Amino acid sequence: MKHIRFYLDFISPYAYLAFVELPRALEGLSFAVQYQPVFLGGLLKHHGVPGPAEVPDKREWVYRQAQWLAQRQGTRLDLPAAHPFNPLGLLRLAVATDAGGYPNRYVCETVFRHVWEGGADAADAQRLEALTQQLAPARDPHSEEVKQQLSAHTAHALSQGVFGVPSYQVDDKVFWGMDALPMLRAYLEDPSCISDIAWNATKDLPSGITRNKA
Repeated sequence: MKHIRFYLDFISPYAYLAFVELPRALEGLSFAVQYQPVFLGGLLKHHGVPGPAEVPDKREWVYRQAQWLAQRQGTRLDLPAAHPFNPLGLLRLAVATDAGGYPNRYVCETVFRHVWEGGADAADAQRLEALTQQLAPARDPHSEEVKQQLSAHTAHALSQGVFGVPSYQVDDKVFWGMDALPMLRAYLEDPSCISDIAWNATKDLPSGITRNKA
């Protein structure tokens, strides 16, 4: 049985769609999944890149594509009242439901639906309080312990080469994006289909362009 670490942030529609699709995409295989909430904003800041929603035309495309993908896979997806929003309250709530900071699939699904079904304000304080009552976390989501655990999850993701969500880690390999699910399946079926030499050689490929960061 293979172990998959699923890096997610509830702010991402692609993370939501991949979360829903994962069981179907890997049907028939033997695997276990550990869900690891990370702060996407922290990943983007570390790498010095803007979020998709910070580029106006890209923002509109993301919403259009996400709705089309959801329709194609038969998943309900309603854009929240405002996006992007601050996801830290939702991430900390999910982390607080488990002693190790790894929420189970039910918790993740409940939080994802809170964001992506109904079209309400995902960060609304009253809705967050109701969600907290529903999930009844064993720990206080506002505690320093939980905050530090989320930070540690994000730092760990960065140490593994994660730069966005959704990402899935198996062995020492990280697969990024919803469209990487077929590649992930191929690796789980036959790890030899991906050569370690070819995988690692990409790190040494020189870049022909260097841009100055203003």
